[in-house]
Amino acid sequence: MSRIGKLPIIIPSGVQITVTGAKVEVKGKLGTLSSELPAGISLVKENNQLVVQREKDDNQMRADHGRVRAILANHVKGVHEGFSRTLDIIGVGYRCEMKGSYLVLSLGYSHPIYFEFPQGVTGEVQEKGLRIMIKSHDKTLLGAVAAEIRGFRPPEPYKGKGIRYTGEKVQQKEGKAKG
Repeated sequence: MSRIGKLPIIIPSGVQITVTGAKVEVKGKLGTLSSELPAGISLVKENNQLVVQREKDDNQMRADHGRVRAILANHVKGVHEGFSRTLDIIGVGYRCEMKGSYLVLSLGYSHPIYFEFPQGVTGEVQEKGLRIMIKSHDKTLLGAVAAEIRGFRPPEPYKGKGIRYTGEKVQQKEGKAKG
């Protein structure tokens, strides 16, 4: 058995899971998420737990077993509690602000960057424009949005300037040696 796949998913109160064929839909107070089950993977609902089962024991089926369980656990946590990610802006003159539904980033380019959050993702600016907090019920979408914002000015290895995830360590390189 997969060590992750065999763990049951505890369904908190207020979360509803409906399985129709190969489609799983998870509803909660923060939204609705759905995903498809691969062939050979099935779900069993017992009391307030969801157990993911597989038919065969080949490598692909074992990988799918753990992956499906992790995705469904993220769906349940997302619609119940939600996820958040913070980004830090480091550099002299680098900052951001919210203007309506747009995140306006000043990152040393000749123009500001206007970024609109997709539906299901919200953002707020903290610490005088040097930290961005992004929230969503969909962990995959949240990671994609955070990566897109970080991609506007990734941290560079000499001075460490740029946008980085909170807690991310950037290895500093030594500058050019004199003489």
